[in-house]
Amino acid sequence: MPTLWKQIVFSVASVLSIGSVVLLVVALSTERWITGTTLCQTGVDLVNASRPELEQFTGHIYYGLFQGGKTRRCGLGVRRSKIYIFPKLIKTINSGLHMIIIFFLFTAIGFAVVSLAFCIYNARKVPYQSIKGPLGLYIWNFIAGKSQNQQHYQNKLLHLLIISILSSSALFSAMAFACFLAAMQCHQLTERVANYRESLFTLVILEENLGFSFWLCVASAVTHGANILVVASSKIHLPKIKPKKPEEPTATGEDFLY
Repeated sequence: MPTLWKQIVFSVASVLSIGSVVLLVVALSTERWITGTTLCQTGVDLVNASRPELEQFTGHIYYGLFQGGKTRRCGLGVRRSKIYIFPKLIKTINSGLHMIIIFFLFTAIGFAVVSLAFCIYNARKVPYQSIKGPLGLYIWNFIAGKSQNQQHYQNKLLHLLIISILSSSALFSAMAFACFLAAMQCHQLTERVANYRESLFTLVILEENLGFSFWLCVASAVTHGANILVVASSKIHLPKIKPKKPEEPTATGEDFLY
């Protein structure tokens, strides 16, 4: 069994890994990566609307990696419609960059699940003690060589493996939201999504904001960073409390007289 300190550390790391997986899954499946306000420029030009009348031509848009929705007002009342990124809208935006974002997120989820399995296993068992027999002998000799302190190298390698997996998940999460920012700023993503299948009207983006789905992805990367620090703290050796030995009675010369 691992020490109490390692059980606590890897239990906390397991909880953080579960949290990061949940954050990534929710971010991937929800529709609030971007929220914004649109203006029906065609309707404004037709009636030569002034500033107080612009509210009659403003709408809203929101979307995620797979679908979303928008509300437009072009002088004919409120029109609501759903937005589906696949299979047709993806052709009008930067499809390669969009697919890379989804790939990065799925890869980050995969690394997060693997790190969760390692953390749970290390919280319950000591790996170098659980792998026994000829297979374990060959594995640990291959890892640590013929060193006299094999246990130290085995522990060190396992910790580096877990930290590298967590770092990979954090890296892929960070690259995913960085690519999304690039698509948003450099490729006019919201404007292309808003004007898809708009043959009569032109929608202008008045305001666009990053939604909670995007910030969940950022929070997942931060969670992985915190998890790396937690796992690294398992190498801290706490001082062992040694119980005091009872003092043995000493016989003196006066004791022998009696």
